[in-house]
Amino acid sequence: MRLAKRLSVVAPSMTMKVTALAAEMRARGGDVISLSAGEPDFDTPAHIKEAAKRALDAGATKYTAVEGTPKLRAAAAAWFAKAHGFEVSPAEVMVSAGAKQAIHNAFHALLNPGDEVILPAPCWVSYAEIAKLAGATPVPVLARPADGFAIDPDAIAKAVTKATRMIVVCSPSNPTGVICGEGTLRALSELAERHDLWLLTDDIYRGLCYGGARFVQPATFGPEIRRRTIIVDGVSKSYAMTGWRIGLCLAPPEVVKGMATLQGQSTTNAAAVSQAAALAALEGPQDELERMRLAFDERRKFTVGRLRAMPGVTCVEPEGAFYAFPDVSAFLGKRTPKGRLIEGDVELCEYLLGSAGVAVVPGSAFFAPGFVRLSYATAQTNIEKGLARMARALAELG
Repeated sequence: MRLAKRLSVVAPSMTMKVTALAAEMRARGGDVISLSAGEPDFDTPAHIKEAAKRALDAGATKYTAVEGTPKLRAAAAAWFAKAHGFEVSPAEVMVSAGAKQAIHNAFHALLNPGDEVILPAPCWVSYAEIAKLAGATPVPVLARPADGFAIDPDAIAKAVTKATRMIVVCSPSNPTGVICGEGTLRALSELAERHDLWLLTDDIYRGLCYGGARFVQPATFGPEIRRRTIIVDGVSKSYAMTGWRIGLCLAPPEVVKGMATLQGQSTTNAAAVSQAAALAALEGPQDELERMRLAFDERRKFTVGRLRAMPGVTCVEPEGAFYAFPDVSAFLGKRTPKGRLIEGDVELCEYLLGSAGVAVVPGSAFFAPGFVRLSYATAQTNIEKGLARMARALAELG
């Protein structure tokens, strides 16, 4: 069987691969704790589910406009405006089947074959692969753990070439949890303006900041940077609505039209009932968001403390999202009790899953070999058991 050549340049999502493998092992009766998936364990707030039920009874089972229902686009425009302090028109808003599709739409609407996309790394596994699908070249620029994984604007500037078309920023970061400071964002904005680049910000975790850390959106710096900023957001993480698949994108109207053309030839609209649920999320009570955020913060403190207590493990403190990204390079080159050599982080993750029944994602998937990503979006009991297993398994390497 001959498959399309484009598949040869795209790797499967490592996070989804590890999560699926853990689920398969559990289905076969294995005792597996998954710390791999970036998915809140909380149920979607009740008022959102009730709104979806009412919408179904009212007929939310048909096609909608490709860009989203007028009500949701208007609500999202008001939601963006309240969050960032500037006026937003519904014509600037696009609804997609998840933030991932919004990024896919933006990349394919703005990038041509041969264009380069700068990815401050460590970064989410899908940016590079979606860029490749669009015919573009991902250019990862790795931040230093010694600097707390803070983006270095000078390093980004050195990576800019005549082929550069876009810079992608995710703050808070997946996988490190680091939040990009205002000074850094201003420097990146000036860089984008000077070289006529797009700045795409993945804000899906902006509602999950801890310890006094502050989220900053560069589009607030002025009209010049706003007109070249693509803001990707959604309800998946903060509202515990991952499976509803609703992403929201704020972009210039011309870009929205281009993305709608693409989406009109793929999924058409996001599910009508999910759009009704997202409308209730944006317009309804927001108190559940704070309850979940505080719970994540407690889990964050426990996770980081427990990781730092493991001999040989170091961990930059995450300021947002719900991930920890510890350095486990001290264990590479060691052997398992059965004599297998741990050559890299992939082998280490395989060992942790097979021997300890704990699933984590290798850092090499995020352009950071020698690290692993753990999600503390799962229940506290799972975190405690998973980290205890991880500690015992690491201690057995020699």
